[in-house]
Amino acid sequence: MQQVGVIGGGTMGLGVAYVFAAAGCEIALVEPDATRAERALDTIARQASRAEEKGKLAAEAARAVAGRVRTLAATEELPSGLDLIVEAVPERVELKRGVLTAAETREPRMLASNTSGLSIDELASGLRHPDSFLGMHFFNPVWSMPLVEIVRGTATSERAVDTARAASERIGKQTIVVKDAPGFATSRLGVALGLEAIRMLQDGVASAPDIDRAMELGYRHPMGPLRLTDLVGLDVRLDIARHLAKTYGPRFEPPQLLVDKVDVGETGKKSGKGFYDWTE
Repeated sequence: MQQVGVIGGGTMGLGVAYVFAAAGCEIALVEPDATRAERALDTIARQASRAEEKGKLAAEAARAVAGRVRTLAATEELPSGLDLIVEAVPERVELKRGVLTAAETREPRMLASNTSGLSIDELASGLRHPDSFLGMHFFNPVWSMPLVEIVRGTATSERAVDTARAASERIGKQTIVVKDAPGFATSRLGVALGLEAIRMLQDGVASAPDIDRAMELGYRHPMGPLRLTDLVGLDVRLDIARHLAKTYGPRFEPPQLLVDKVDVGETGKKSGKGFYDWTE
């Protein structure tokens, strides 16, 4: 695993690019928006510096990270025959399918989607080699969270699963392997808890900090469900909830408070406001 392509320069994509670059891989990061591409490179460089300050990377290794990442404006510009391409665009089926179909023409050894809840079989429906395709669900922030959820589609080969495990170990992650069921394991559990916390806030049961503190101190969660939703993105949580509601029914219907916040652009930390104020 030496050459990796990442499609999407948002929060998750740049995080995936960083962890592979920090592990010594050469990265081609596809981001059509020049401003976002520049911001992604800056974030990667700053994260490498922080890793050096914390003693997680040696000085020479930290300086080398940013130099291993180059940006491209289109998927079609990716080199042919990469070891792995990870798609990390927003959670919309048609968007992802189009990106994955274009990525497959670059003939990577393995193709993965960073989806947190969309069906791997549905995403694979237009691919010529679905046996080399699977889900690699990373968590935010990618450089800190230790888990990669590997999602096996109906056609995914054992070799692809083994390769995904090895790639995850290369970047210092632990893995779980789950079958292709809506929400997989992590999103199904995480979204259920997050939606109930939002309903509690909507009903005036307690403040956002107190709801979060209940889970942090009472159940030893490292972060409360509302603050975590702010980090993930309220818009992302809303998309996943609507997707799960189609399969599992009303228990995943998004609360009106979540819908209203997304409608006015309060999507969490990335917008400066969600259930918390992130502008300070």
